[in-house]
Amino acid sequence: MDSEVAAPLIERRYSAQRVTLNVNSHAHELRIEPRVSLLDALREHLGLTGSKKGCDQGACGACTVLVDGRRVLACLTLAFACEGHEVTTIEGLSADGQLHPMQAAFIAHDAFQCGYCTPGQIMSAVALLEEGHADDGEIAEWMSGNICRCAAYPNIRAAIRQVRDAAGGE
Repeated sequence: MDSEVAAPLIERRYSAQRVTLNVNSHAHELRIEPRVSLLDALREHLGLTGSKKGCDQGACGACTVLVDGRRVLACLTLAFACEGHEVTTIEGLSADGQLHPMQAAFIAHDAFQCGYCTPGQIMSAVALLEEGHADDGEIAEWMSGNICRCAAYPNIRAAIRQVRDAAGGE
């Protein structure tokens, strides 16, 4: 195929399309390319910068958000795949100006150092309790996809146990 023909095909293939994302209970209509990740849509198009771009390969968990209550790695999820689903970010976790119990527990247990991984850690922690992974071994296992370079793991697990115990879990 000659380059004069290939160029218009490539441009057309990656042109911006309309997508409506329901993020934190609000509908947002965006014009983005189909290859845009959910993380980039949140950060660059909606200004929701709580979810962090750590490795951009799905290995660190810093970009964890909830889609229909299930945790996903936003860097590996296409924004278009989330149309028709509810996306919850760290910014949407609190309600009526009150911190979510997990956010309050992270503060109470000093479950962060630099704070870079904290939004992803909190989103995973909320989801793992909702999923029923509440005993101490499960907490360690199900949080293993979220890396904390500052090694605040004992404090993170203590915060999760506090929320679990307050809810009448394990």
